[in-house]
Amino acid sequence: MLLLWLKAFHIAFMVSWFAGIFYFPRLLIYHTQSKENAVHQQLKVMERRLLFFITPFAILTTILGIALIAQYPTEWFKQSGWLHAKLSLVFILYIYHAYCFKLLAGFKHDKNKRSATFYRWFNEFPVILLFAIIILAVVKPF
Repeated sequence: MLLLWLKAFHIAFMVSWFAGIFYFPRLLIYHTQSKENAVHQQLKVMERRLLFFITPFAILTTILGIALIAQYPTEWFKQSGWLHAKLSLVFILYIYHAYCFKLLAGFKHDKNKRSATFYRWFNEFPVILLFAIIILAVVKPF
């Protein structure tokens, strides 16, 4: 029963984290395209609040993921190649999340050097990670 509760909350926090990860670059696109200072100031607040709001979801996703792994024998972990691949992708997602903080700092100090097109592509990257992570977790191909 504990395993099911851990899975449920792991998935809920992961979905919440991804919702924010998907929205954050959209705010950067709007920020890049706007020419009005008042809009820039409002977006700075929204960007900061969103990133700080979703960061606990990222942390709780990992804590619950570790708790899930701990429910299984060590031998299972060693033999679960799909899980190792999934954890590698999650690690990349954490790098992406950390890079969002770097971008946030740049916008805070009005030092953005990227185009809206860059942020559109940047916005697509976690979608690819999400699909790969879900496929690995559900299909367990290796």
